[in-house]
Amino acid sequence: MSKFAEPMTRLIDELKKLPGIGSKTAQRLAFHILRSTDDDAEALAAAVRDVKASLRLCSICNNITDVDPCVYCSSPTRNQRLVCVVEEPTNIAAIERTKHFNGSYHVLHGSISPLHGVGPEQLRIANLMRRVEGGEVDEVIIATNPTVEGEATAVYLSEHIRRPGLKVTRIAMGIPVGSDIEYADEITMLKAMEGRREL
Repeated sequence: MSKFAEPMTRLIDELKKLPGIGSKTAQRLAFHILRSTDDDAEALAAAVRDVKASLRLCSICNNITDVDPCVYCSSPTRNQRLVCVVEEPTNIAAIERTKHFNGSYHVLHGSISPLHGVGPEQLRIANLMRRVEGGEVDEVIIATNPTVEGEATAVYLSEHIRRPGLKVTRIAMGIPVGSDIEYADEITMLKAMEGRREL
């Protein structure tokens, strides 16, 4: 294996920590950064620093935002009484691409996975419970991924948030089982939202 200068080795090691980046890809990215102009390298470093310094979680829905509350929670044109629960902030983009959902969101930041040591306590459920218990919500759409973990999370949530007068629905399985909502196309996502069912 080739030996690189210490700064290059450090950069490669840091890039390998990114999801989906192996040793070869990390090396290619590191050498691309090395060949970049000083301005481009500084712009990349500044963007990483800015993301860490400027972004936080919305106090209402846990979406990643630079303003609190986020644009979905503060929009007067969105139905705040309709809440779509998703696992990750990236799932919101798939639902928004349908252009047919005008409610608000709640981001769990994961799913229940006992094998990985993730229980309900590790998910961001508390502020969803406050919204439901405060009578601020008419319907909760559970849009977790169609995986074993996503289904376990949906069942857990449906059992714990059910209240008189609250409709709890689950998106239909227009999305292939075992896949991720983030990669669903607009039509598949639209059909999944239209075909949701009550839990």
